[in-house]
Amino acid sequence: MVEYPPIKLKPVGIISSPYKETYQAPRQGRNTSQISHITIFKEYLDALDGIERNKYIFVLYWFDRAERNLLKVIPAGKTEKRGVFSTRAPSRPNPIALSLVEIISIENTENEKIMAVKGLEALDGSMVVDIKPYVRELDCISHD
Repeated sequence: MVEYPPIKLKPVGIISSPYKETYQAPRQGRNTSQISHITIFKEYLDALDGIERNKYIFVLYWFDRAERNLLKVIPAGKTEKRGVFSTRAPSRPNPIALSLVEIISIENTENEKIMAVKGLEALDGSMVVDIKPYVRELDCISHD
């Protein structure tokens, strides 16, 4: 087996969610109107400068309770196994999740920012690894 250098991720925030157990979370965030909160850690507050200009953001977070040893799964509603890279299954070698969420509000305090968001299927206590703005011109593919 080939040895690769380790990849180090530092969480930039933490998610407070109504979903405490995996069975409570929707399969996709777009299937929920529940509100979750993202608290950005103090040392990353400057990285949020201008975030309020966006209605939608992508949240990348760590699926820390997902299985990491499965390479094939049976997707929801299907009968045959497929490779995890061709599915949205949480089980994957590196359980990085991606959700497109709507910003409902942003609370600013001296030491933190808390964003209330809708459309996040993350479990309570999941760590945020990155946030990126949704930009329609860049993120929508025209099929004409």
